[in-house]
Amino acid sequence: MPALMLLLTLPSCGQAPRRQGNVPVVASTIGGAAALRDPSSGRLDFAQRVLVDATAQGLVRFDAAGGIEPGLAERWIVIDDGRSYIFRLREAYWSDGSPVSADEVVRSLRRAAAAGSRNALTPYLAVIDQIVEMTPQIIEVRLKRPRPDLLKLFAQPELAVLRASSLSGSGPFRAEATRAGVMLRAIPGPGDDDANATPENSLRLFGERAAVAIARFRAGQSDLILGGSFRDWPITAGVGINPANLHIDPARGLFGLAVVRREGFLADAGNRAAISMAVDRARLTSAVMPDWAPTETLLPAQLDSAVPPALPTWSIMSLDARREAARARVRLWQQMHAGPVTIRIALPSGPGATLVWGHLAEAMLRIGLSPVRVAADAQAELRLIDEVAPYDSGRWYVNTACAACSPEAESLIAAGREAPDLAQRAQRIAEADAELTRDAAFIPLAQPLRWSAVALRLDAWQRNTRAWHPLNHLRNDKE
Repeated sequence: MPALMLLLTLPSCGQAPRRQGNVPVVASTIGGAAALRDPSSGRLDFAQRVLVDATAQGLVRFDAAGGIEPGLAERWIVIDDGRSYIFRLREAYWSDGSPVSADEVVRSLRRAAAAGSRNALTPYLAVIDQIVEMTPQIIEVRLKRPRPDLLKLFAQPELAVLRASSLSGSGPFRAEATRAGVMLRAIPGPGDDDANATPENSLRLFGERAAVAIARFRAGQSDLILGGSFRDWPITAGVGINPANLHIDPARGLFGLAVVRREGFLADAGNRAAISMAVDRARLTSAVMPDWAPTETLLPAQLDSAVPPALPTWSIMSLDARREAARARVRLWQQMHAGPVTIRIALPSGPGATLVWGHLAEAMLRIGLSPVRVAADAQAELRLIDEVAPYDSGRWYVNTACAACSPEAESLIAAGREAPDLAQRAQRIAEADAELTRDAAFIPLAQPLRWSAVALRLDAWQRNTRAWHPLNHLRNDKE
């Protein structure tokens, strides 16, 4: 209630007080509390990912534009037709001042890639054959098959190198938990004096609900909000944040409904397609944000597939024709089965999710189905997937969308993973995309909506397709 009350009492227009350039940056991440957690112990939420990225680094990192830059590795080469990545480590230190060794880096990466790891990226690391220490400064990652997108995986916070015993990293920041968020202090470079660290090199990080983060920013008490999504975007409309401070990332990933129970009405691909046909995607997305573009395909582009994204057979039909065909499918089912056809849809909370639910429910009611909204983690027939792709491969899309898909799709996805060369991999990805589309195992709606609120003093912040903004790349000049 305090955050909502503050939002209601703030004026709906005008400028928030501008924070000075010589004070620590204050940033809010939408979600749970900002706390360090071992990525190999389970999936990290957004605030945890931001904090891990700020206090630890992998062999490489993302820069402000979503590109690859050196992390623990100062340089690297790729040899043996893309099957060997050799990294030369730079001089780096743990938070206690002890040097980071190649052996520790190897052990950390092996732990993340191990078959029993709960790291969110472990399924995409099966291509790794060996991770070995060649010298005290050089490590090699040997692959079973070429993977040109490997560096984008290594740049993810989930593959940051941490000391498992202390969950400490090598920077770029050192964390100190306080009553008011987490204080992050920049680790001095070689020859710098830790005692001379200036306030503008520090950052205070909060993990909090969207309403609290927006109220803090609107009151001029913070410089940055990260992790905004469709769930909370409608809150920004009525609180008077300057449009110059609101930024939408061109994020790529999945936003749609995965079929998670193929029973009853949803056991038939034509019935699953009927639900997809019924949705007015343009109205659904514009209800949340006018410029949010809808999509009807699983892949956002050709990426590393052999052909462009597969289109559903009904894509050439008008919306009215689609809905009439969908109604016919439902009537046919109801003639053979007594009672209503209930479809449970698992959605997160938030005003944006309620808008999405309203349009999904309307579409299903129009064709004779009985939709029921349930919590995101409840049992359901359809579950919303809203994820940004960690790397640009069609295999991530088909694998993530296959919550409960056909044996044929599962076989093609596995074949893509095991393909001996990139040409065969591309062909298997194309075939899996076509099979998932034919099978109607996933109902695409749009690309993920990701937004940030950014103070003008953070002049190095950039939009990017990863929707990822490292805290050490927020300002071009430290005053």
